[in-house]
Amino acid sequence: MRVPKSHWCNSHPRLPRGFLRLCSGPAPNRSDLRVGRLTALELARHGTVALVGRDRQKLDEVRKTIEQRGQHAVSVVCDLADIASVRRAAAEIIALHLPIAGLLNNAGIFPMRATKNAPGWDTTFATNHLGPFALTEALIPHLPDGANVVFAASGAEDPERKLARIAGFRGGRFISVEASARGEWRPGGSQMVGADAYATSKQCILAAAMAFARETPRLRFNALEPGFTPNTGLGRDANAFLRFLANYLLPLLAPHIKYWSTPKRAAHLATKVLINASGQTGIYHDEGGHPMLGSTLVRDPKFQDRVVGETRALLATAPT
Repeated sequence: MRVPKSHWCNSHPRLPRGFLRLCSGPAPNRSDLRVGRLTALELARHGTVALVGRDRQKLDEVRKTIEQRGQHAVSVVCDLADIASVRRAAAEIIALHLPIAGLLNNAGIFPMRATKNAPGWDTTFATNHLGPFALTEALIPHLPDGANVVFAASGAEDPERKLARIAGFRGGRFISVEASARGEWRPGGSQMVGADAYATSKQCILAAAMAFARETPRLRFNALEPGFTPNTGLGRDANAFLRFLANYLLPLLAPHIKYWSTPKRAAHLATKVLINASGQTGIYHDEGGHPMLGSTLVRDPKFQDRVVGETRALLATAPT
C-alpha cells in the first residue's frame, strides 16, 4: 500500500494528509503507564494518530506530547458506553478525509461494581463490546482495502484458561447480547464483582472480531491478549490497597511470570499487530504475539454470527 505524499488536509489544517491510525483509550492515568497512551505514542512514530477517548483534557495531554516530538495527532472525544457519542465520533473521524490505515480498539474497563449507562445498559458490556463494535461498523465502509482492525481481548473469557481461573474468573457467562446489556449473566460465575461482565464483554468482542474477519475479507480483523498487566488502570475504582498492589508491587513480578506483561510490552505488541502488513486476518495473538486459541465457544462460527446478529439488532434500538 503506497502512502501518498504528505500535505495539509483542508478539513483539519494541522494534520498532514497521509494514512491515519485510530487508538481508543489513550488517556494517561496518574502513573502515566496506561497501555493505550504508550501505544498511541509508539503509533505516532508511524504516522498521524487519532486519539479516541472520553476525557478531552487527557486526550489533549497525549496529543501535545506527540506534537512536541514533531509528530501528528488529533483528539476525538468519545464515550464508548454511549452509542450516540460513538456515532458522533465516527462522523468526526470520517470528516477528517484521511484514509484510515488501522483501528485499534484498546479501551476497556473492569469496574469493581455494576453500573448502568443512560439507556440502562451495563457499562462494562457497553464500553468493552457495544461501543467498539459500533465504532468499527461505522468506519468499515470508509476503510481502504487491506486496513487493519485490532481488538483488545482477554483470556478471562475462556473458562478453561488456568491463570484466569486462579485469578477468580469463570469465563464468559453469556446468555444473549440483550441479557448482557441488562447486566444478566449465566449462573455459576465468578465471586468477584464485575468479573462476569468483563469476561462476557471480552468474549463477545473476540467473537465479533472473528466474524468480521469472515464477513469482510478485504480488511484485516485480528485480536490480541495483551497479557496480565497489573498497573493498566482497568480496576481504577478498586480500593486503595488493591491499587497499591497493582501499581507498585505486582509490576515488579510481571516480567518473570508466564502470561504476565508490562504496559510497555503490551503497547509494543498492539503497535506491531496494528501495523502488520502480512495480510493475516482472523488471528488471535497472545501476549508474545503468537497465535492462540480462544474458548471453545468463541471459536464456534455459529456463536460468532449470533453475537454479531444480536449486537446489530440491539444497536439498532440505541438512541441517536
